[in-house]
Amino acid sequence: MAGGAQDTGRRGDALSRERIVAAAVALLDTAGEGGLTFRALSTQLKTGPGAIYWHVANKDELLAAATGAVLADATTTAQGAPEDAIRAVALGVFDAIDDHPWIGTQLARAPAQPVMRQIFERIGRQVQALGVPAGDQFTSASALLNYILGVGGQNAANARTQQSGTDRTALLETESAVWANLDPDEYPFLRDIAGQLADHDDRAQFLAGVDLILAGIARLRQGPAAAGRPVPGRSPAR
Repeated sequence: MAGGAQDTGRRGDALSRERIVAAAVALLDTAGEGGLTFRALSTQLKTGPGAIYWHVANKDELLAAATGAVLADATTTAQGAPEDAIRAVALGVFDAIDDHPWIGTQLARAPAQPVMRQIFERIGRQVQALGVPAGDQFTSASALLNYILGVGGQNAANARTQQSGTDRTALLETESAVWANLDPDEYPFLRDIAGQLADHDDRAQFLAGVDLILAGIARLRQGPAAAGRPVPGRSPAR
C-alpha cells in the first residue's frame, strides 16, 4: 500500500497543471494552435486525455494558461522609473510574441482573458505614476497597450508568412530596392525611406515607437495647452 501511494504521488507530479501547460507551449511552438489537441498532448505526456481534463477543462482554458505562462515575466511588477517600467513591459510582450508567434493570435482572439487585464494593469499603474491627469489615464494606457499588441502581433504575422530559413537581410534589401524604384509622384515617401527599411531593427524600431507615445503622454502632464488641446474658458487662437 505504501509503495502504491508513492507511485500515485509521482504520477500526480508528472501530470501537474504546470507540466501540462509547459507541454502545451512546446506543442504550440512546433505545431501551432491547430496542432494543440488533447490527444497530441496526452501522447507527449504519455498519459490519457482524462488525466489532462482533471487539470484543464478545455482547449480555451489551456490556451489561456499557456499564454499566461509565456507572458508571466511581462506581467510582473516592474521596478525603476515609470518610463523604464513601461519599456520593460513592452519589450517583454514583444519578445514573447516574437519567440511564440501564436500568442499574438491568441491575445487578439480573447482580449478579455486574465493576462490581458494583467498587462493593462501593469501599464496603467505606471501611467498613474507618471502623474498623467485622471481623465487621460485610460486613453494613455490604451494607446500603449494597443501599440504593443499591434506591433508585436504584426511582427509575428510577418514571421509566419516567411519560409523557414528565410534571410531577413536579403528580404528587406529586396523590398527596399522595390520601394526605391516606385513611381516618384505616387510614392515619394516610400522612395525617401527605402534605405531605412533595408537596415532597420524591428526591436529597436518598436521601442522607439513606445518612446514616441511616452513623449506625448509627458505633454499631458504639462496641461491642455502643452498637449495641443483647447484650454477651458479660452478661445482657440485664430
